[in-house]
Amino acid sequence: MEMTSDSETRPIGVIGMLGGMSWESTAEYYRLANRMVHQLLGGYHSARVLISSVDFAEIERLQAAGDWEGAATILTAEALALERAGADLMLLCTNTMHIVADQISSRLRIPLLHIGDVTAEAVTAAGLTTVGLLGTAFTMEQDFYRARMSKRGITTIIPGDEDRRLVHRIIYEELVHGVINPESRVAYQGVIDRLVASGSEGIILGCTEIELLVAPENCRVPSFPTARLHVEAAVRHASRVPTATLAAGD
Repeated sequence: MEMTSDSETRPIGVIGMLGGMSWESTAEYYRLANRMVHQLLGGYHSARVLISSVDFAEIERLQAAGDWEGAATILTAEALALERAGADLMLLCTNTMHIVADQISSRLRIPLLHIGDVTAEAVTAAGLTTVGLLGTAFTMEQDFYRARMSKRGITTIIPGDEDRRLVHRIIYEELVHGVINPESRVAYQGVIDRLVASGSEGIILGCTEIELLVAPENCRVPSFPTARLHVEAAVRHASRVPTATLAAGD
């Protein structure tokens, strides 16, 4: 990649990562951010990142209880701490907890990059209007994500009841614990095939851990890895460069 003349001096903004939900995907966020900044600037450059990693057990308990206000209170406090520490923009490193993204962003002076917005932009850029959505049961069944897509003219299809239970179970029983099971990959491919048969032109990997299991070659239609898209948008924002110059590598 051709380097810009000011690559040694250009200031890179500080990305605040509100993570730990789960830490497996937050580690991937950190890896991707550093890969992308190094690809962009070369040399010894790495991303400027501040991370607040919450205890997922506490957040999961609030999820199960439907106490979204309680979760919002915890996450807002953590986001404000990152802002005070010098973050220039904020990433909520989870799809599900974007249920409370508006509550968090309303308290911040810095931008919170919404994962649904960057995903919708990618779907639109690909020329698609109907996509399947995989994620936790909260993400698939509640309206916060699909409504965000609908505002961009995108129709979102979710799996049937049995498939939703399967997708959710694998996330919480395997992926958040770092368990990558080839049989679960095959099971997800079956869910994806059924979504395609229902009219999905592409698939949103709408849980950041799913990218640890499902790669683009596992989908017979375009896939949209939300964590990767989210980080790419943050690095683009922090470094003020066009999308085409970014690549995360392997």
